[in-house]
Amino acid sequence: MTQTAPARAEALPRPVTTAIIAALLACAAAAWVITAEQAASMSRMGGMAMLGAGLFLATWVVMMVAMMFPSVAPMVLTHARIVRSRGEGTIPTVSFVLGYLVVWTAAGLVPLAVIQLLGSSLAGPLSGWFPRLGGAVVLLAGAYQLTPLKNACLRACRSPLSFVLSHDFGGGAPAAARAGMSHGLYCLGCCWALMAVLAVLGLMNIAWMAVFAVVFFLEKSWRQGVMLSRVAGAACVVLGATVLIRPEVLSLLSGPLS
Repeated sequence: MTQTAPARAEALPRPVTTAIIAALLACAAAAWVITAEQAASMSRMGGMAMLGAGLFLATWVVMMVAMMFPSVAPMVLTHARIVRSRGEGTIPTVSFVLGYLVVWTAAGLVPLAVIQLLGSSLAGPLSGWFPRLGGAVVLLAGAYQLTPLKNACLRACRSPLSFVLSHDFGGGAPAAARAGMSHGLYCLGCCWALMAVLAVLGLMNIAWMAVFAVVFFLEKSWRQGVMLSRVAGAACVVLGATVLIRPEVLSLLSGPLS
């Protein structure tokens, strides 16, 4: 018989809450250190285009842990609160996080394909068009930030209890992994556009990574997060249009890594 989440659940004990937050932040901090080291290495090697598919995906997952784990903490805590109310242990919470990462790992196939497709053309006769192509990507990403789909995904990410109660698949680790993947899809719908902007500016540019990680956190957690999302979208539209007109602006903003 499938278990369902209770409409009301007791708050997590403080030690459990502290342990979950500490674990997520420790993973994020370690991922930032690894990413910074990888970024320095990539700078010497010539960028992520030089990586094989497996190493690229491993690097991508570490980046996602660094950027996303702080913003996903409220959702993980809410899920842990629900499964604890059913008498389950910590395994479902771990499965939820792993399910979430599965979605972002799969999303990494897109930049991998783009890099492999365009990598051989970076020094070719069409390379002069890449700044304007980047400008178009930034402009379209900014426009997406202002769409109802973005708002729907952001609303789901900003309402952890509502999300968990409406995406509860029963008890156990497999159900928790499915819930984590469901949240990962909403998070992807919320964040993919700004991740595309990051790819244009420099996928392993640590400074821009930090800026976008803060934006993701504030979008989901700050009272004015919805407004911030729209401001970010408008800024990207303006930036994209500027780059289309003056491509040299992109080189002033982007890092050496892509």
